[in-house]
Amino acid sequence: MKKLLMFAAALAALISCTPKSNGQLTGVKGKAWHPEKPYGMTLIPGGAFIMGKSDDDKAGLLNAPPKTVTVRSFYMDETEITNSEYRQFTEWVKDSVVRTQLAITADEVGQTGSDEDGIGQFAFRNTEDEEELSVYEKYVRDNYEGLGETGYEGKALNKDVDLIEDLNEYPDEYYAEVMDSLYIRAEESHNGVRTFKTEKLVYDYKWYDIEAMARSRSKDSKKFLKREALKIYPDTTVWIRDFSYSYNEPMHDMYFTHTSYDDYPVVGVTWKQAKAFCDWRTKNHNDALRKKKNKDQVSRYRLPTEAEWEYAARGGLESGTFPWGGPYAKNDRGCFLANFKPMRGDYAADQALYTVEANSYDPNDYGLYNMAGNVSEWVGSTYDPASYEYTSSMNPNSSDDENKRKVVRGGSWKDVAYFLQVSTRDYEYADSARSYIGFRAVQDYMGTDVTGNTKTTGK
Repeated sequence: MKKLLMFAAALAALISCTPKSNGQLTGVKGKAWHPEKPYGMTLIPGGAFIMGKSDDDKAGLLNAPPKTVTVRSFYMDETEITNSEYRQFTEWVKDSVVRTQLAITADEVGQTGSDEDGIGQFAFRNTEDEEELSVYEKYVRDNYEGLGETGYEGKALNKDVDLIEDLNEYPDEYYAEVMDSLYIRAEESHNGVRTFKTEKLVYDYKWYDIEAMARSRSKDSKKFLKREALKIYPDTTVWIRDFSYSYNEPMHDMYFTHTSYDDYPVVGVTWKQAKAFCDWRTKNHNDALRKKKNKDQVSRYRLPTEAEWEYAARGGLESGTFPWGGPYAKNDRGCFLANFKPMRGDYAADQALYTVEANSYDPNDYGLYNMAGNVSEWVGSTYDPASYEYTSSMNPNSSDDENKRKVVRGGSWKDVAYFLQVSTRDYEYADSARSYIGFRAVQDYMGTDVTGNTKTTGK
């Protein structure tokens, strides 16, 4: 009876908010939509451009014939994703992993929130926290808890209590046991510092293979729901493995973790890890919006398609060789315009030995930094030398899960100028991490159409 009354009240509220139509077709209108530029991104107005090699294919690869294509509007990160930004991801996963293990241990030892001084304060938010649970959290608890692989699926973590990092302030032996299982002990560390076991940083998420689902015409969407449980910590050993007979230990030890490299592009990240970061970024953004009233969810962050990347890199300049136009890598004062390997291998000639800060050098006309040089960038497309021949001329993309070669664009600090050209294509295997490959994300622009060709900002 209670549920029936609630349904009737909700229906009455819905009817009262609907304008009187007098029998006319008035439509069902949603809330007013005001596009909000994501922090650190810039709007790339959609339009048409000539994709591919507009001049001689000096390498003779024949993999980028000129082709006119059109892309829709999207937001793009102004810089490559930095170490600091990626560490926000790893710290979020770390916090989740620690709290989950603490909550499981608290449940196993029977401390479920009653002991506020011990591990019980980190227990799952369960029946004893009845007043703190939302209606939906109660519903999930009553209907889904215990149905997964671990038996703890659906239980909400208690994030209101700060984790205790100081060894001397651990509340009880159970807390100490959990932390000891997740951290390398000081005596086992090469430098005596007690650090988190990076192999424990696993990001578990789900995604729909929408393309496969649409082409199969199957109504069973569950078949196309994919699950990824991925280790997401960057591979810092790439600084050693990528270069034989070379001393790069300082980069291995400090590049990702030291504050001095906060604003440098993250490297050592695989294609799958870059996609996992985009999924987390979407979740993190939408979780924050759910706490605000009258806020629509944002569209997902993702890796750009190859066409989107090249369109953005050109900065609105038709048939340019580089993001600044072309055809030279120096300006009129003889200064290099990007971080790469000039002068037959003089890495330092451009005033940079390895990578540089992600906002170094001048941006292109769309306000994007380092679309040439610094680090090459993963894109969401699969590499096929012939893909330009068969992909659509509208939002073209080649996506093949069976093909593990993924496109990287833009060239890096270790590459010659040819790889910095906006039309040059390259690839790496999806499970590979390199000291010279990073990434940046995009987000679809929703709402009023924006195109670069007509120079309009809306209707």
